[in-house]
Amino acid sequence: MVSPFIASSRRGDAWFCVGLVSSFPDITDSNSTSLSERRSCADQGLVSGCKVFHVPTTDSSQAHQIEDNLIFSAEGGLRDQVLIFKYKGKVHAINNQCPHSSYPLSEGIPFDIEDFGIVLSTGITCPKHGWSFDLFSGRADRANYKLGIWEVQLRPSSAVQAAVGNEKDEDDQEVWVRRKQRIG
Repeated sequence: MVSPFIASSRRGDAWFCVGLVSSFPDITDSNSTSLSERRSCADQGLVSGCKVFHVPTTDSSQAHQIEDNLIFSAEGGLRDQVLIFKYKGKVHAINNQCPHSSYPLSEGIPFDIEDFGIVLSTGITCPKHGWSFDLFSGRADRANYKLGIWEVQLRPSSAVQAAVGNEKDEDDQEVWVRRKQRIG
């Protein structure tokens, strides 16, 4: 018997892999460069500072990476895109669409949210209107807009584990993301 109180599993909310941690350059300073700007990354040379994936709401197993110059022309527009980047050693995944101006946040600038020199959180600034969003709560610095935050998991890479044994290296872990689950 099906219970009306238990939500069925949604295929659009499943976990999917976006690459190894080492494939994301670590953005360590919040200077005035956008996330999509090319940066030095481990053994890969210059790569984009972020990755953008189109993730259909009906089936996340169909997710695919979008090249830098195709962000606006991808099917579904910005609505079904997730932006993944590493800022100061932590991997973040958020909606690529600014909830205020529908501009790609891959052009945004990450920064530390500070109070009297103490880092409280991390944020991103939309370059279109200068609005900022907290990367942990999604709250905007103005009005009542909320940025969509995705869940991130770091999992051991099966290929690396088989080759090296059981040694753990954080840069060789796989990054898995999914839409944040709604409770209730």
